[in-house]
Amino acid sequence: MFLPPISIARRYLPSRWDVLAALLVLGLIVVVADASELLRQPLTSLAHRHISLSPGHLPEYAMRTALRMLIAMGLSLIFTFTYATLAAKSARAGALLIPLLDILQSVPILGFISITVVFFLSIAHQRILGAELAAVFAIFTSQAWNMAFSFYQSLRTVPEELEEAGRLFGLNAWARFWRIEVPFAMPQLIWNMMMSMSGGWFFVVAAEAISVGHTTIALPGIGSYIAAALAARDLTAIWWAIGTMLVVILIYDQLMFRPLVAWAERFRFDEQQSEDPPESWALTMFRRSRLIHAISAPFTTLMQRTYRMAPPRPLIRERTIPPRAADLIWYGFLALLGAIAVWRIGAFIHRNIRLEEVLHAAELGFITMLRVLVLIGIASAIWVPVGIYVGLRPRLARTVQPVAQFLAAFPANLLFPLVISAIAIWDLNPDIWLSPLMVLGTQWYILFNVVAGASLLPLELRDVSTNLGIRGWLWWRKVALPGVFPFYVTGAITASGGSWNASIVAEVASWGDRTLRAHGLGAYIADATAAGNFHRIVLGIAVMSIFVTLVNRLFWRRLYDYAERRYRLA
Repeated sequence: MFLPPISIARRYLPSRWDVLAALLVLGLIVVVADASELLRQPLTSLAHRHISLSPGHLPEYAMRTALRMLIAMGLSLIFTFTYATLAAKSARAGALLIPLLDILQSVPILGFISITVVFFLSIAHQRILGAELAAVFAIFTSQAWNMAFSFYQSLRTVPEELEEAGRLFGLNAWARFWRIEVPFAMPQLIWNMMMSMSGGWFFVVAAEAISVGHTTIALPGIGSYIAAALAARDLTAIWWAIGTMLVVILIYDQLMFRPLVAWAERFRFDEQQSEDPPESWALTMFRRSRLIHAISAPFTTLMQRTYRMAPPRPLIRERTIPPRAADLIWYGFLALLGAIAVWRIGAFIHRNIRLEEVLHAAELGFITMLRVLVLIGIASAIWVPVGIYVGLRPRLARTVQPVAQFLAAFPANLLFPLVISAIAIWDLNPDIWLSPLMVLGTQWYILFNVVAGASLLPLELRDVSTNLGIRGWLWWRKVALPGVFPFYVTGAITASGGSWNASIVAEVASWGDRTLRAHGLGAYIADATAAGNFHRIVLGIAVMSIFVTLVNRLFWRRLYDYAERRYRLA
């Protein structure tokens, strides 16, 4: 059969999508190869590689920071799919894992760095690889908890008819997870991935410019560049850093998040098509490029084979209430474990710290808690209506998406010159006017989750409310707020924990040789970390963990359970 030359060219010659995909893959390989060049060098070689404030070095710094964040995002996804799934699927495991997640979320990034930097340096034999591992792990701790909470909430609210349909089609548990549960959770998870990536930017200075006691490490990256610019009081360099951050965030938006949002549109729960479905040139490239298909084909084949490895369970009603004796043993074990942890921490504090110091840390924790609650209340009043408005308008959401990512990624450190100058000029109280910095990056958890919830409101529900003439406050009370309430609770929990975490960079503001402090637990931990006082670091982290766990248990977790019972889709 004769084929015209145009058909032959289309079949055998690379298309423009193949060329773009090849350039993208080649660029990624070059970035990884260049970034890995220094990993085996001794850590002392960093002392001879001073962070330059010349704008010409920013492309290299941006490349390294972006790669660290991409690796941390991959680790966060692995953590999310394993940890959150185990917590959602097993009531016994959830009784341990969810409170533990509350505690992990409350541990400040400086606390993780203080504890882990020596470990990573030792396993890498004092090479740069150890410092890179410490930086990636620090960024991971600013991303993973939010994604795990989101995925956990989605798994707990999967409609029962979807699960039943999977059983009727003979899908085993592994196939149901990837074919039903992950697609159902994907739209909300993608918005939380955006927020997590921005959260990594928010703490990038602490992750790359590591300073614990007498240990100071400055890895080449935008975070170290910002730290050097703040120390030198170089406003021009700060503006260069802001512009570079914006460019990297836009690249991430075009190549990763916008394609994911467009791809996740296929997983809407309702049967109607979106009025204005999102589009992405990068998603078109991934779908039409033969190179991408060749790279992904082995993974797709392997995944499809795993669906058939385990036989489906018989269609019988599963026991929902575990045996009482097993429950008593398990929860007794958890109580014993908690008692041992409290005893060890208490014994450590008793041996090394006076009671007055403990009471002082608790008092500072109470002050920080009041700041967090007030700021979350104000942020909720502002961003819940805005998030619903944006989420119901897909075209507006696509415009807001990169802007919100940039604002959420804006490190509080970059506002220090403006804040310190304003406080000094008008003789303001740092306890009040440093507080907004705590919610600067965390308020967006609320916005992103509410936007995700509003965008997933079934079109049938919106059409019914329109046909019945429901509008005004009645529409907000009966349709909009109940529809986004589970998503809001997820965002509020992570925003609350993130605000506690952000207190370490918000309650102590430095600009050159000028430093302002607000009274609070974050400033206490930041000062202890700078001094290398390990005992006070442990005390501060323990007090913060106790406060966050109590607030989550007594308030946020009850709202979580209420949202799960009352406002699930089915």
